Amino acid sequence: MRVVVADDAVLIRAGLIRLLEEFGCEVVAEVGDGGSLVEAVAEHRPDVSVVDVRMPPSFTDEGLRAAVEVRRRVPGAPVLILSQYVEVSYADDLLADARGAVGYLLKDRVVDVDDFMGGLRSVASGGTVFDPQVVAQLMVRRRRDDPLASLTPREREVLGLMAEGRSNPAIGRQLVVSDGAVEKHVRSIFAKLGLHVEDSDQHRRVLAVLAYLRSSGR
Repeated sequence: MRVVVADDAVLIRAGLIRLLEEFGCEVVAEVGDGGSLVEAVAEHRPDVSVVDVRMPPSFTDEGLRAAVEVRRRVPGAPVLILSQYVEVSYADDLLADARGAVGYLLKDRVVDVDDFMGGLRSVASGGTVFDPQVVAQLMVRRRRDDPLASLTPREREVLGLMAEGRSNPAIGRQLVVSDGAVEKHVRSIFAKLGLHVEDSDQHRRVLAVLAYLRSSGR
């Protein structure tokens, strides 16, 4: 994978670059501010960008705003937010185009390198990967029309694990049910959300997760 890394903390950026290179990634650019991120993605068109939230000059949400601008200039550009903070002010804008290829993980909660790299590959291939704490914050604001109202509690549980980037077998292990039971729940979720069979399973999975993240809650 070709990767752009955006983090103003030099030591963290260097460590992340070393990790990515150990896993065979090519880091095509490393930057420390939002404007440079936008320029780097426009120039290099990486397979995915790893972006911190708080960068110069105000150290608030520059990374998120830059990620939104990246996807405006390069529609569907894969972006994985990697931060110590949950900042949802621009997260909805990242999800708004329903293209997928977005993720938001918390640095302090990444405890398995293989899981992190799996999440990065998922985002690069068009998937979505969100830390459960980020999901909870995104769903604080309630909406009048809940597209998930028809889902059963178990289907919502399955969809929540999908939002964390879990595969069907991983969901089955988490819920202690068979792969067949998970597949049945996933098909029911697709049907209730009106996600048509002519679309690919990956595309329907992304759309279902995006609907979940925009919904009124669990």
